[in-house]
Amino acid sequence: MVNVGDIAPDFEATDCRGQRVRLSDFRGKKRVVLFFFPRAFTPACTLEVRNFRDNHERIAALDAELIGISVDKSEKNCRFAQSEGLQFTLIGDESRVISEQYGVVWPVLKIDRRATFVIDERGVVVDVIRHEIQVYKHLEDVLARLGTLPQRPS
Repeated sequence: MVNVGDIAPDFEATDCRGQRVRLSDFRGKKRVVLFFFPRAFTPACTLEVRNFRDNHERIAALDAELIGISVDKSEKNCRFAQSEGLQFTLIGDESRVISEQYGVVWPVLKIDRRATFVIDERGVVVDVIRHEIQVYKHLEDVLARLGTLPQRPS
């Protein structure tokens, strides 16, 4: 798994809005909160995504971009994004390429572990959050960590 202090692996994908997303495009501009979740439409994942959705503006106000990824097919993730009214980037990683780069795929189940990476403007991972059961803790920990990082001058 990617650890604190590592350079976050770059990736390129298409999100649910049909936009190309490259992690490296945020370097020097914004922090990134990159969260992996096991499956769209499941109770715990829905709760976690709703927590991020309901606090998306708070995260954006802390100069961070929010990106969610699961190994679901893009079509399923896009239905999930639409049904939950998500305004942040959601990516289906059916090939597991991104998930494997970050080391978050459960070996037997082949779904993502619940893991969140806070990445600074230089592309360095400054926090890794892992709570499989207490899904609400991801948001709490993200907000706490972003609050300790220096703000980029406007």
